[in-house]
Formats: sequence, structure tokens, C-alpha cells
Amino acid sequence: MSDDLPESLIPYDEIVQEALRAVVGRVLGQVERTGGLPGDHHFYITFKTQGPGVDIPRQLVERFPDEMTIVLQNKFWDLKVYDSYFQVSLTFNQIPAQLTIPFGAITAFVDPAVNFALQFQAQESDLAPGGHEAPENDPASAATVEAVAEDGSNVVTVDFGKRK
Repeated sequence: MSDDLPESLIPYDEIVQEALRAVVGRVLGQVERTGGLPGDHHFYITFKTQGPGVDIPRQLVERFPDEMTIVLQNKFWDLKVYDSYFQVSLTFNQIPAQLTIPFGAITAFVDPAVNFALQFQAQESDLAPGGHEAPENDPASAATVEAVAEDGSNVVTVDFGKRK
């Protein structure tokens, strides 16, 4: 691609990120409706612990000040899925906790049972820990979407660089 292409007036990166996060919401919504995970499916969900709208116990934020991964497999309950976030109850060191996680705070969603993964960029409006703006993407990088990784897994990575 040429460096002298005009900047897009259509926010493709935001549209694609929103659509892929909707996949997570749809999958979790199906689990909520059916009351459990089908077959061997289970999910690893990584999210920004200090992202806007994230509500988790203080001790988890202290232990994981940037990101943490939760596993939805055998011991979770009260899964509720809404348009822009989900809530789930889990135990941490045998202490129950309810988590509220906006889809915009999710950075990865993995279902190892079928070798499926989605990876996300933090949303531009997201703040890094301490209330500072997250660093911008490398201006030289171009938009790329990988539907199938080299190892044959179903990994979708979306990377939209900003052109200046």
C-alpha cells in the first residue's frame, strides 16, 4: 500500500472491532439462554481490569492491575448478558465474586475446545491504568485481518494502524 493514501472517513476499525465483540456477546447470550456450555466448550476471556465500566472486586484489581483472564467452564453462575456488557459470578480463592465486564474491555476471547480465538485492540476511549490515555498504534502499520493462523487454528486478529 502506498503511504500517500487518503485517511478513511469511514471508521472501519471501530466497525470491525464492534462486530467481533458482538460475536462474544452472541456466544455468551446463547450460553445464558441454554443454561450451560454445550459439549467440551469453555471460554478464556481476557479483559482490561481498569477499563471503563469494569466492576470487579478491589483485590482482583490489585492483583491484576492491567489485564486478567477468567475461565468460564465448570464453576460459574448468574451469567447475564446485556447489549454492551455481561455479568458473571465466579470464585477466587474460594470467595464468590460477581464481575461486570463491558465488551469494550475485552482483549481476547478463546474457546480451546474448538481452537477458536478472537483478539481485540483496546478501544480508543479506553484508559490505561492510572487514568492515562492508552498509547496509539504505530502509525506505519496497516489494517490486517487474519482469519486462519498458520497453525490452522481459527484465530481472528484485527489490527488497524492509524495513518497520519
